Amino acid sequence: MISGSEAAAVFRPAAVIFDMDGLMLDTERPAVFLWVRAARESGWDIDESVPMSTIGLNEANTRASVMETCGPSFPYDTVRARLIGLCQEHFEREGIAHRPGLLPLLDTLAELGVPLAVATSTVRSEAMEKLRWAGIADRFTAFACGDEVARGKPAPDIFLLAASRLSVDPSACVGFEDSPAGLRALAAAGIRSVFVKDMIEPPADVLATVWRRCVDLSEAIRLFG
Repeated sequence: MISGSEAAAVFRPAAVIFDMDGLMLDTERPAVFLWVRAARESGWDIDESVPMSTIGLNEANTRASVMETCGPSFPYDTVRARLIGLCQEHFEREGIAHRPGLLPLLDTLAELGVPLAVATSTVRSEAMEKLRWAGIADRFTAFACGDEVARGKPAPDIFLLAASRLSVDPSACVGFEDSPAGLRALAAAGIRSVFVKDMIEPPADVLATVWRRCVDLSEAIRLFG
């Protein structure tokens, strides 16, 4: 259920910015499993909590988090390369599923004439490939990707870049996120956040920054009615 009163929930944004993995695309669950598999193939038996702790982070911050947890001898580059290959094989074979309610929400925002952007920690080449596989790349006016900013989430840079590319003030935007890092980034950018849970429940201090919480993306349609 949408948190807050229905009357207070309605807001017509100048633009909407979406995270990608775990928010629009059901890619986090297979990626976590494949992280564990890729590490095991290199002789490392890591727990799912290791890749889970990197959800929402860019490549540099992911590397730092994994190396801090696993230690300096962890073969990060080898495991990362294998992970990319495994993910590509998986998504080519299985496709990329949308998170529930994605297309109805995108359709509603299109009918309202609201411009849309993607702000993802994934590097641009991989992000565009995923969006094309998922059949939604042409839904968006602008893209801001993990390799296009100096600081990744939870810094606000990627959302500020997305708003800039839409030529919209951040305060006039709404941003959708599923990760604690992404929600922190939206708060730092001065953007109203909508939290839709995928795999992680954010801590209380992060939830306190959230504008609205929805069970799924279809429920969020009411925010703009």
